[in-house]
Amino acid sequence: MELTPERVATERNWVADRSETVVPIINTVRDDLGEIFDTDVDRVTERQYVAEVDAVFADGDLAVNVAAMVAILRELDVEGDYPGFVVDEILGRELAATIGGTQPLRTLGEATFHYADLQVHGDADENAGVDDLEAALAAGFQERLPGWDWTERESPFSVD
Repeated sequence: MELTPERVATERNWVADRSETVVPIINTVRDDLGEIFDTDVDRVTERQYVAEVDAVFADGDLAVNVAAMVAILRELDVEGDYPGFVVDEILGRELAATIGGTQPLRTLGEATFHYADLQVHGDADENAGVDDLEAALAAGFQERLPGWDWTERESPFSVD
């Protein structure tokens, strides 16, 4: 695989164009986790998602890494799927973490990927990696987007 600036732009467009699929996954995950953790979590709009896609891809170093993992997952297919289960899980988890950002959001992105992955089932005509890709996008971007009360307050552990 060769990654050029044009290929990174192509992958960015694919990720942005997937908003109609990814945003409902984000909102389902947020609703479920909010209920589990007894908190209200704001829903995400397609406009917010696309704006955050733009922010990720505006950072060239981040963009090239995200684009590479997106491209691999888009193309990944293993006959019978099960033998490829591990590699698409590894790539999905790492993509969610990379999009999520620095700690603790990075680790939360990884953890949320596994939850989101249980909610996503790909279409029969898509490569096996696409459902993991959609789950990774949902997990990673939902970490970056506002809506969790704990991320919008001063940490009680900050040392002055």
